[in-house]
Amino acid sequence: MKIAIAAPTYLPARRANTIQVMKMAQAMSELGHEVKVAVPSLCPQEIACRWDDLARHYGLFWKFEVNWLQTRAQWRGYDFSWKVIQWLKGWQAQLLYTRHPQTAALGSWLGIDTIFEVHDVPHGWMPALLFRVFLHGKGACRLVIITHALAEDLGKKFPLLASQLPRRPSFVVLGGKYVQQSTFVIIAADGVDLARYQNLPSPASARYSLSSIYPQLDEERFTVGYTGHLYAGRGTDLLLSIAKAMPDVQFILAGGEKASVAALQEKIQLENIANVLLTGFIPNADLPLFQAACDVLLMPYQGKVEASSGGDISRYLSPMKAFEYLACGRAIVVSQLPVFREVFNSQNAFFVPYDDVEAWVNAIRRLQHDEELRAALSYQARNTAEQYDWKKRSVRILEGIEDCNA
Repeated sequence: MKIAIAAPTYLPARRANTIQVMKMAQAMSELGHEVKVAVPSLCPQEIACRWDDLARHYGLFWKFEVNWLQTRAQWRGYDFSWKVIQWLKGWQAQLLYTRHPQTAALGSWLGIDTIFEVHDVPHGWMPALLFRVFLHGKGACRLVIITHALAEDLGKKFPLLASQLPRRPSFVVLGGKYVQQSTFVIIAADGVDLARYQNLPSPASARYSLSSIYPQLDEERFTVGYTGHLYAGRGTDLLLSIAKAMPDVQFILAGGEKASVAALQEKIQLENIANVLLTGFIPNADLPLFQAACDVLLMPYQGKVEASSGGDISRYLSPMKAFEYLACGRAIVVSQLPVFREVFNSQNAFFVPYDDVEAWVNAIRRLQHDEELRAALSYQARNTAEQYDWKKRSVRILEGIEDCNA
């Protein structure tokens, strides 16, 4: 099948949504589909990257075509949606897949077979209108929703969608996961490239590999890690408090934009915390080694979590780091946010209150001194990760799509 994927923003970028789009494009290509990605660009083609640069930035190993379509900022993505439609018609694509609301609405309205993936409730009258246009359009084939919590809230806001959402008891098991029986709505958490997490080194060996770049890393020292952005609500202040209370443990914080890293580094120096390594941004291709270097991985999300575009996404979170952590096969300590119960349980993670420093310290201490518990959680984490491969996700999303508007 010829599948046109419209990216939600420019790339290369460090936003999680661009990583997710590129991972899905790769997965669909691996499945044998002919996939091309359209990307908005405020500049002519000089913004285009060499494939090798994109592959390292996004951790890709399967090549597909990327096309930059020139747009203007003042049109706020509407000109991009129109250009995508013209582009895919010229290519004679059979399916449009996107997280870009304007493109999803226009494609569906024009009768183009369209899959729309959503990660938040539309806020404001225009995003809500675009969502309704998609739902009512002749081309609406499938709606992919990232979590059950988001599906429930979307159903409350959009009555037409509510009829497509079976109650939880009517979920069925498909591919080892609970999914809804509706053929229009698919609830699919994010995923992971399992192949990139095969045969990872032990924590000590991984630390040794990184020590040539980061000589402060002690390969024999118990290590706790966090990878990802440092936006508000990710728990960076909590991480520093934990590190300050555990001077014998070393902490790796891998990721973050320059400004966020600089601000955090200033706090570390002011509070005289000597056991935290801040790496700054790490290309996705290199991330597994940093995660493997940790004995314990943390997800210290707070009660309010800011997205890259602003807003609170704590109720609907499905962070890619969750599935990377699982695939890495390390013990995980995670905040007690209800949405995380959709992926984690007491067999594959250690839950603690998100705002209780002492509880986090106690959980890490227990894992530090209980190797058997650490090994049990690690084993179950890796088993859980098998359900969340990007290719399996793509198979579920595309299943029966050829007949969606037949």
